[in-house]
Amino acid sequence: MRTARRYLAREIYRSTAVVLVALLGLFMFFTLVDEMDTVGEKFPLIALFYLQALSVPTRLYDLLPIGLLIGAILALAGLAQRNELVILRVSGVSGMGLLKMLWLISIPIVLGATVLSEFITPIAEIKSSEANLLMRGRVEGGRLASGYWFKEPTDGGGTRVINIGSLLASGNAANLSIFEFPEGTALSLMSTAESARFADGQLIMQNVIETRIAPETKNMLADAKVSDRPVVVKEKFATRQVETTLSAERLVARILTPERMTLKALHDYIQYLDRNQLQSDRQVVAVWRKLAYPFTLVVMLTIAAPIGFMQTRRGGVGAKVFLGILLGTGFFMINQLALNVGLLYKWPPVVTALLPNIGAMILALIAILAMEHRNAIISKTFGVWLGRKSAV
Repeated sequence: MRTARRYLAREIYRSTAVVLVALLGLFMFFTLVDEMDTVGEKFPLIALFYLQALSVPTRLYDLLPIGLLIGAILALAGLAQRNELVILRVSGVSGMGLLKMLWLISIPIVLGATVLSEFITPIAEIKSSEANLLMRGRVEGGRLASGYWFKEPTDGGGTRVINIGSLLASGNAANLSIFEFPEGTALSLMSTAESARFADGQLIMQNVIETRIAPETKNMLADAKVSDRPVVVKEKFATRQVETTLSAERLVARILTPERMTLKALHDYIQYLDRNQLQSDRQVVAVWRKLAYPFTLVVMLTIAAPIGFMQTRRGGVGAKVFLGILLGTGFFMINQLALNVGLLYKWPPVVTALLPNIGAMILALIAILAMEHRNAIISKTFGVWLGRKSAV
């Protein structure tokens, strides 16, 4: 049995690798063609190739489930066409036994996917964002037209709002504005800085302009009175330090897709959002989706099993691959639909992340059991029908 499992694993690994290389090459080719019009003196072709190379881990993370599904169908269909699956069945291996072998085969793939998800993809995404900032001067994730906005409480019980116009490499910021609200919505201080960096829980700003508003200004404006003292005082500083809960890592986390972050970074960012009374539903769902990602790979092999086990007298491999592509695409669309619907209707995160996987797993198991006991089902069905006909 160990020899059969190794042979089956070798066939699936080889087919999956070929499919993934083909899919990666196809997606990279279309992206290169689409981005070719951005190539110029400031953004040479070698820079475009570098960005595409940095995107390989992210694309591999996205394509691995579909690639595994198509690769497993190719391998199993080839074995079925060569009657090797028949030999396994004759030797005493049941359909569920073959499925258990597939689940064991998926363990190295799951471990590799975990390393890809927790180490390689987050690093590549950060490097890609920094490269986009250096080469193109822009980054798209989580940015409004006015820049990036953050809110946090102050030590005195007030509120601080931070606006970052643009990001620099290594999580630093430029064109920074800070608004201080010590009580309610009354603005008391506005600071602008050309650049800033994070260090040990502090935001160190350079070339700062501070505009202080007197506390009595609100009452004066409400009563239409004129003050003897200036209500606004403006000062300039070379450097200024502010205690903050925002950090370079949390700043970078804002521009990354939640699924591209590590579980540790996601947990830290969720705590930051919850502490500042900001919405964290998307990040919580991302945690469950990352935890469900290895299970998704097992589901893909389970879906491939009934398709690959189907016996065909001649050909049939192309039809099975086409069916696998349809199922993989449909599963991806349902997964994204469940994410959007779950966020819209406030479903529990575990339901949003696991519902498509559990549904696909149940359907695949039903299909395998139906194939395993089809003779008994057919004989029972036709037996009842023939019995009724003879009775008539």
